[in-house]
Amino acid sequence: MKHRIIRGSILYTSKKPERLDQERGREHFILTQQADGIDVLLAHCEIDDEPNVIRDVSLAMNHANGTPHDCSVRLTVGDKFEGSGWMSIKGNKGECETNNAHDGRVRQLVDIDQPIRWLQAHPIVGDALLMRMYDLSQGPGKTFYENVYLTSPDHRGATGPMLFRTAFSLVYVGEEDVQVAAGKFRARHFQVTDTAGNLPEEHPPYEVWCTADDDYILLKAGAGGYMQTYYELTELHRD
Repeated sequence: MKHRIIRGSILYTSKKPERLDQERGREHFILTQQADGIDVLLAHCEIDDEPNVIRDVSLAMNHANGTPHDCSVRLTVGDKFEGSGWMSIKGNKGECETNNAHDGRVRQLVDIDQPIRWLQAHPIVGDALLMRMYDLSQGPGKTFYENVYLTSPDHRGATGPMLFRTAFSLVYVGEEDVQVAAGKFRARHFQVTDTAGNLPEEHPPYEVWCTADDDYILLKAGAGGYMQTYYELTELHRD
């Protein structure tokens, strides 16, 4: 067998004082690292906060740097069908075929002057895989990225799916040891910043810790501001 499989679960909790550490969702994922250099992520995500969200994602990306190949997303919001879509990325060109409750059947074609670096379909595990974009050889620091896309501009990923262009900075803080429910790990600590003006609503400060290896598996993450949410890896199995 030439491929490798990583399985895990992530717990979503609240950090709001009135709901401190209460469970508010969960995520189960399978990441298959294929022999052709492509990683395929399957993620099932549930957010309990009203209107509740159920999201199922299949996302294929380059193992070395996370550049996207193709993606499919199906969304249920408030226990009703919200949308289903398929995206294909080839260099600087993106294509989306979607059917959603708000817009009906839509076809999108995008063509930008640079290769599309990232496509985020909103599973939390993907927030750590995103960090592959950062060039670790430059050490701790900050890099701004413009040629990145989301399948929804909503902070919960609860609209669409559609291709939405955005921009943000990744800040690499450095390495440290972290303890989570899944165990003790050497971690890389990142921050996502500079979302103002690139989203309909600025995303609150966001901190992400991932494994300090080529897998970039999410260990924990937290968003401040009005969200006050926390995410923690509770199970991890690596072949």
